[in-house]
Amino acid sequence: MPDLTCPQDACLARRIAPRLALASLAALAIAALPAKPARAQDGWPAKPITYIVPFAAGGSTDVLGRLVGQRLSQALGQPVVIENRPGAGGNIGSDYVAKAAPDGYTLVGGTISSHAINVSLYPKMPYDPVKNFQPVALIGTLPNVLVVNANSPWKSVQDVIAAAKARPGGVSFGSSGNGTSQHLSGELFASMAGLKLLHVPFKGSSPAVQALLGNQVDMVFENSIAAMPLIQAGKLRALASTGPRRAPELPDVPTVAESGLKGYEIVSWQAIFAPAGTPMPIVNRLVAEIGKIIHEPEVRNRLVSMGIEPSGAGPAELSAFQKAEVAKWGKLVKTAGIHLE
Repeated sequence: MPDLTCPQDACLARRIAPRLALASLAALAIAALPAKPARAQDGWPAKPITYIVPFAAGGSTDVLGRLVGQRLSQALGQPVVIENRPGAGGNIGSDYVAKAAPDGYTLVGGTISSHAINVSLYPKMPYDPVKNFQPVALIGTLPNVLVVNANSPWKSVQDVIAAAKARPGGVSFGSSGNGTSQHLSGELFASMAGLKLLHVPFKGSSPAVQALLGNQVDMVFENSIAAMPLIQAGKLRALASTGPRRAPELPDVPTVAESGLKGYEIVSWQAIFAPAGTPMPIVNRLVAEIGKIIHEPEVRNRLVSMGIEPSGAGPAELSAFQKAEVAKWGKLVKTAGIHLE
């Protein structure tokens, strides 16, 4: 029976008030729930990307980083900032990226040294070159070139060997750092020729080459990228290439193997890595854009002119290649007895 003592409007309000209170509490509870996190790849890139070069400015990795970075910036619509963090044969800059957030905003120009050789050469590594990185793309491969100052009396590999045998420990070679392919090029050369050479490491290709120009070291095994301009300018003399065949841009320069050390071969490589855990949609976008860049006629011709054999291989191929390189150089370091003091 209806309550005749209660006015109609008041009774209605009394009945619906508890319902409104419950609805309000439910709304507040829903509002208090944490918002569903946006996926890391949504809207990427929304800010500048940092591209770490783990070597000094002016070297091979730096040149390639700036070449690819400029075009990648245009393709993604965000600045790609090149940041040099040299030292320890590429370990310092690479370690920085290994510990960076895996959000697609930090990349590293990885090399044969930082991502294959160093793990066998350094007694304590701050990162794992395989486990701590997500392979993105292989830019290409290139040989090193044995160069001397244009004023040097040495005209061939045999001249170097003769001088080094006459002065054990008295002939020096510079490199872009401990563990780099340039370093191992010299160590393998000394091992195969039965020489005792003095290794002088620098924080990148540019300072190593400058030391050679200033006669602070006797010779340098250098990437063709850094060496070619100075060879063409007549400031450096190329004695041999470390690759399996003569470099197309130096057809008159023999390989080290041709020069008397049969079986000698070292080919360097340059690639791009991200921190492990970087979302695959971001990685795939990077792979697609970098692949387009490497295969642009202008970029491809530039790479070839620097002695690089362009690649563009993606994550799966780069991962398999890198693991094979780690095993290969680990064996060489052990067999040749190469170690850091």
